[in-house]
Amino acid sequence: MFYRTCLQSTAALASISLLAGCGLFAGDEGGDDQKITVGTTSEPTTLDPAAAWDGSWELYRNVYQTLLSFPTGSTMPQPDAAQRCEFTDTASKKYECTLKPGLLFSNGEKLNAQAVKHSITRVQRIASKDGPSGLLSSLGSVEIDGELKVKFFLKTSDATFPFILATPATSLVAPLKYPIDKLRSDGGVTGSGPYKLTSYTKNLKAELVKNGSYRGYAKMKNSAITIRYYRDSEIMVGALKRKKIDATFRGLTAKDVEAFQKKLPQDSGLQVIETVGADIRYLVFNPKDPVARKLSVRKAVAQIIDRGALIEKVYQSTAEPLYSMIPRGIAGHTTKFFDIYGEPSVAKAKKLLRDDGITKKVNLTLWYSTDRYGSVTGQEFAEIKAQLEASGLFKVTIDGEPEAEFRKGYQAQKYPVFGRGWFPDFPDPDNFIFPFVGESNVLFTPYVNSKITGELLTSSRKETNRGAVSKQFEEAQEIIAQDARLLPLWQGKIYIAASREIGGGERALDPQAIMQMWELYRKASW
Repeated sequence: MFYRTCLQSTAALASISLLAGCGLFAGDEGGDDQKITVGTTSEPTTLDPAAAWDGSWELYRNVYQTLLSFPTGSTMPQPDAAQRCEFTDTASKKYECTLKPGLLFSNGEKLNAQAVKHSITRVQRIASKDGPSGLLSSLGSVEIDGELKVKFFLKTSDATFPFILATPATSLVAPLKYPIDKLRSDGGVTGSGPYKLTSYTKNLKAELVKNGSYRGYAKMKNSAITIRYYRDSEIMVGALKRKKIDATFRGLTAKDVEAFQKKLPQDSGLQVIETVGADIRYLVFNPKDPVARKLSVRKAVAQIIDRGALIEKVYQSTAEPLYSMIPRGIAGHTTKFFDIYGEPSVAKAKKLLRDDGITKKVNLTLWYSTDRYGSVTGQEFAEIKAQLEASGLFKVTIDGEPEAEFRKGYQAQKYPVFGRGWFPDFPDPDNFIFPFVGESNVLFTPYVNSKITGELLTSSRKETNRGAVSKQFEEAQEIIAQDARLLPLWQGKIYIAASREIGGGERALDPQAIMQMWELYRKASW
């Protein structure tokens, strides 16, 4: 089979079309009056943006608007609902945005400064345990100045604040539909984004239609999108092959991708688009567990895990080893875990345990989400168990629960060691360090390190030139590697599989690897 490879690069992303002729880049865009169906295994946990800091953002990006956003090809926030935004001081503590005039929500309500204040303040006030209020921890207050101007006063310097305003965490919602102090309960969506949600059936589908009153950066290339939700990747891929859906995003297994890349018949009518992602997988050690809290145990695990073998056996070419919480492609990335622990070594791990007086096998239980990242996660943990037990130093039990129960479990700190994934909120090194440290973090396992939280992050957040903060993050990565409270495993690649009739796939992923559905179109001809 003949493949021709085309490459588009940005500072954070590279997209590769593995399709003969690379028709995705051709100027054959169809009209915007066509409907496209996309399949995914990542269903929103809620429709209210005040209650989700997870894959729900996939839907939010398409139905809600934010003050700033990341247009295709940009890794720096650009105006969306706002005309302009800027810091108005030198300490990165006062930020101001001026809205575009005449904006409306899909129910006809005005999207004005008061609506912006309402939208962002309610995230803080509701403070849902599953929501993104943690991202707004630096925000002290919001004030309005007239109909269009919004002023943000930060408690501490935070040069990443514009990035936060570009995330679905700060989705703008219609005040009459979203109470200031509680979550919306009628299952509806009222935003000002590129699409309007016309219907949503849990575990089945979401129906989106073009929002005629939308005024933002998105250039609409279709008129409607159906998102179908699948629990099983095999069923989703089968639907694509039978032309029941036009494209898939999230949920393709390594086996699926390998089959597409190596065995895709030229006449199958299918294509695969590969994107270098910034999503990571890692292990978390619970400091309250009597075994996982021991530094020697954590370092011994870090010394034994063979990332290369893990990827080869479970993920084939769809991931790469990760030796830092900050992935390759993000400023400040290092390989501190490799620098400190080197190649896997049972002898070094044994010495660490013996020096701490541990002479018997260590009993360790590892937990994972059975449905959040696909069925392949079970294979990943089976391989980790096999590696640790092959050392003769560990006796490992693995267990898993569906995401809803798993989330409750780690929030209650009941798991000694558990696996998690991270899809970045925004393309800045801060977003791979800050969420995981401090007394209150997204993992609900307190990780207090005054050097990181009180000095390095504080210093880096004063610097609006984000290219000048590498030193602080290099030091933070050194500390994290020495503590081994978090153990990075691998960095993923993201794939879109689609019908050859569908164009725009190479432009559909923003720096957060969120699907911008409006970029997809049905080609007029092939």
